[in-house]
Amino acid sequence: MAYTVGQVAKAAGVTVRTLHHYDEIGLLSPSGRSGTGYRRYDDADLERLQHIRYYRELGFPLEQIAAILDDPASDPAAHLRRQHELLSVRIRKLQEMVAAIEFAMEASKLNIPLTPQERFEVFGDFDPDAHAEEVEQRWGDTDAYRQSNERVSRYTKDDWLRNKAENEDWARRFVEVMSSGAPADGPAAMDLAEEHRQLISRWFYDCPVELHTCLADMYVSDERFTAYFETIKPGMAAYLGEAIHANAITRA
Repeated sequence: MAYTVGQVAKAAGVTVRTLHHYDEIGLLSPSGRSGTGYRRYDDADLERLQHIRYYRELGFPLEQIAAILDDPASDPAAHLRRQHELLSVRIRKLQEMVAAIEFAMEASKLNIPLTPQERFEVFGDFDPDAHAEEVEQRWGDTDAYRQSNERVSRYTKDDWLRNKAENEDWARRFVEVMSSGAPADGPAAMDLAEEHRQLISRWFYDCPVELHTCLADMYVSDERFTAYFETIKPGMAAYLGEAIHANAITRA
């Protein structure tokens, strides 16, 4: 069967612009064209795209993916096994920090020096202490928790309002890039992913790129955080996660 670029993009969860980019760099060129010159993909193309998506999720750069897939002597399964082992080790080491960081960022933690009226003005219906007990029990002995808790304990109402304004401004600009059809691994999305990392580091805790990618994974694996981003724009959690991974690869 022959599939249009729109059908392939929808099935694979990528943008049409991403597929055009893959074609331009020779990573995934469609096997055929229509009589009017439009791209047409066959089942073999879809299988290659599936491999590309797997490698991208594992953090491989596009150039390396192309080399792996185009090398007749390469063993994709061996690459996947090795990358799985590396990721498993990294995840085990950072899992504790990741969870503490996310709850610290989203719940705005403990000891917030605000009156009930000020809390409502800053957080609206959100309860900043909703996860406080869970956070302290599970991750209270981590450096990330201590650093975040120490910082936010000094924040005033004006500090929280500035934090809220900065995050809302970032989210607005990120949605604009996402809505424009720009690929998640393009420069505009990656720049905003880096800005997201810097916001976390400035307001809550030191967030190196390795830790940032683990946060990105949580955005799509933990329904609480996925729901948060989905309320801003459908598909944002996955798009942001891909942009964060692409940014991390570039900076590494």
